[in-house]
Amino acid sequence: MTNAVAVEPAPLVWARSCAAVASFPPPRRRRAAGAIRASTASGRTEGAGELPAPLLPNARRRGRDPLWHGGGFSLGVDLGDARTGLAVGRGITLPRPLTVLKLRGQKLELTLLDVARQQEADELIIGLPVSADGRETPQSNKVRSVVGRLAVQAAQRGVKKSARDTQSDAYAAVMILKRYFTSSGQGAKIVLPRQPELQDKLIVQSRQDAEI
Repeated sequence: MTNAVAVEPAPLVWARSCAAVASFPPPRRRRAAGAIRASTASGRTEGAGELPAPLLPNARRRGRDPLWHGGGFSLGVDLGDARTGLAVGRGITLPRPLTVLKLRGQKLELTLLDVARQQEADELIIGLPVSADGRETPQSNKVRSVVGRLAVQAAQRGVKKSARDTQSDAYAAVMILKRYFTSSGQGAKIVLPRQPELQDKLIVQSRQDAEI
């Protein structure tokens, strides 16, 4: 199961790879404070207090309950127009840069889900670009659309988001994960599929993973 989330310095978005998504700002920008409630192209965001524990970001659950040792790895995603940097981590050790994808559209989205499965990641932490004053931009809308589609595709598949050099893209994804872990997932904007059956599937998958 994989979720997705975005992080600072820009806002972050998070999403469960098996059907939930959350987002935080990316590292190059400042993030807006607090979780929000808003609709996306194919998903919806929920206030964290309204969600059952299995749908919360792993870092937030660990922050609230030190005895909880569940959850898989987190896949950090720095979405760009030409390149998408990836990093992976679990919060126990420092996240590490993974790779840079030069893909777009559906190929990129499917590859992100495949990488999440290969890395045993159950959530995606995705940088959400905002302006210097914390407002969302046209690029923010693009990221939200990607996250919304990832949330639905992940749930349906039952899977556990000037030119820069490739290394800088991957290290931007590392910074996204570092901010996410340091903040215990606070401020993550969580996106869930609209379909109740897909939300239920995420919860069931989370419980099955916990029993393994």
